[in-house]
Amino acid sequence: MNYEIIQMDAGSWRIEDGGVRFFLLAGYDKALLIDSGMNLPNAREIAEGLTDLPLAIINTHADRDHIAGNQGFRQIMMHPKEEAHYRAGGGEGEIIPVQEGDEIDLGGRILRIIELEGHTPGSIAILDPARRVLISGDSIQQHGRIFMFGAHRNLKDYAASMARLEGRRQEFDEIWPSHAAIPLSPDLIPRLKEGAERILAGQAELKEVDFREQKIHIADLGFVSFLLP
Repeated sequence: MNYEIIQMDAGSWRIEDGGVRFFLLAGYDKALLIDSGMNLPNAREIAEGLTDLPLAIINTHADRDHIAGNQGFRQIMMHPKEEAHYRAGGGEGEIIPVQEGDEIDLGGRILRIIELEGHTPGSIAILDPARRVLISGDSIQQHGRIFMFGAHRNLKDYAASMARLEGRRQEFDEIWPSHAAIPLSPDLIPRLKEGAERILAGQAELKEVDFREQKIHIADLGFVSFLLP
């Protein structure tokens, strides 16, 4: 299983797992794994090779490329709207619910939960306000593909989430996404909102393609692509 560990700053690492990445954040007292990859059931072991602090896990959402290493944990934090999707994909463990405004204290490092419904019903981002970083899951990408086809995805909710997040741009200077380019600028948020709104208004060109044995549409906006029903 090939992966790469890259230190982002003192106490922050990203683990590159093929086309997806996940993160490890450490405070003085605890450490937090944010997602657990697609191909690495040993994600906990990898994290424990970087820190000896007590380790917990949170999922930005429950798509299968974010939960491969969850099996190493008895308890998993996630938004309660993700549990049905998580269980349908075979996810195990006790769900510890988190939602908008909740805080996770790692000891000298407090993280805040921001809800980003749309890509999935319970998608969240994790804000590290002291370091002015937002870890965004799949909802924010540049030169990547945002999956918006499937029964549990909702482009209208996504546009509303981006509109809310745009009002919080002053709280962070960098965005660390789960896919494609990293880091990203908060200036990307209004572009994603406007792109989603253009698609909803029928103003974006859609191309029909075969993808994973089904037909979908792709809206290529130049800086990102939305994969649509």
